[in-house]
This record gives sequence, C-alpha cells and structure tokens, in this order.
Amino acid sequence: MLERFYPDVYISSTYKIDFDEYYRQGYRGIIFDIDNTLVIHGAPADKRSAELIEKLHNMGFQILFLSNNKEPRVKMFSDAVKGKYIFKAGKPGKKGYLQAMEMLGTDKRTTLFVGDQLFTDVWGARNTGIFSILVQPIDKKEEIQIVLKRYLEKAVLTFYRLKCRKEGKKYLEEGTDGD
Repeated sequence: MLERFYPDVYISSTYKIDFDEYYRQGYRGIIFDIDNTLVIHGAPADKRSAELIEKLHNMGFQILFLSNNKEPRVKMFSDAVKGKYIFKAGKPGKKGYLQAMEMLGTDKRTTLFVGDQLFTDVWGARNTGIFSILVQPIDKKEEIQIVLKRYLEKAVLTFYRLKCRKEGKKYLEEGTDGD
C-alpha cells in the first residue's frame, strides 16, 4: 500500500542529479516542482537554479514547472529561467502531469519528475506513470501544513528505506555535483 508513495529515486538534492545519464537513457522532458526543490519556498530564481535550467535546455531537455501555488509566484520563477509552467496544478491529481507532458511534447517513458514532497509530487508522478525523483527539501522552515505532512513522510520513508535495504538498493543517494 505504501509503495504508491515511494519514489523511483531518492537523492539529496536536485543539484546532485546526474541529468546527463537520464538524457542518455532517453528522457527528454523534466517536470519540476519549484519550492524547496529548486529554491527555498517563495524565493525567486537564483543563479544556481538559472544555471541548472540553462544547462538542461542546452542538453536538449524540455522543462516545465508544475506547482500548486498561484500564478504570480510560479510565473515569476518561470519567467526568470525561461520555462513553461502550470500553476494551481492540483497535485497529486493526474491532470496537471498529463497537461505538462502535452506541453513538453513528451510521454510517460520520456519524462522525469523532480520534487520534494511524497504526498503531492511523487504520488502524482507515480499515479501518472512518470519516473519520480524525490529530493530532500532545501530549507527546513516550511508552512505548517507541510510540516505536518513531513511527519507522515518520515514514516513512509522508513518503510521505503527498509525495502531498499532488502533489495540492496541505495536509500538516499548523494549524487554528483552535476558538473
């Protein structure tokens, strides 16, 4: 039952993901959550996030930001890094993920999702059939409703860790610096 919340990969940071390897595997679209995945909650795009998005575009990836946040916040970030976006996405519902793939021109086999929350980001991606990468949140300070969900996430991640150990798989990957 808890498996529906398990990510395909759990890594310490978005900035440690080996995107070159995913491109070699045939992935061509990346759907990103923004807050606590690319920048701290509510922050504008910073140099690090802009450089990553530019690098991914140059590699040939199509990029889209999928957020449950309101348009002004999502548009501000997206415009700064020249990306497509969907606001008030209704994650974990499938609709936003399906619309994102349509906008990217990709499908379930060629799309990655990167986010920091199990019950919205990962669950939605898995329900849609998209490869999901869970990253640790950038900032530990979060809104109360997210803080409460983090306690439940810890329980799910405990079972995920046990499953990983049993299968001889890494639980939390450190990744590379992406350079």
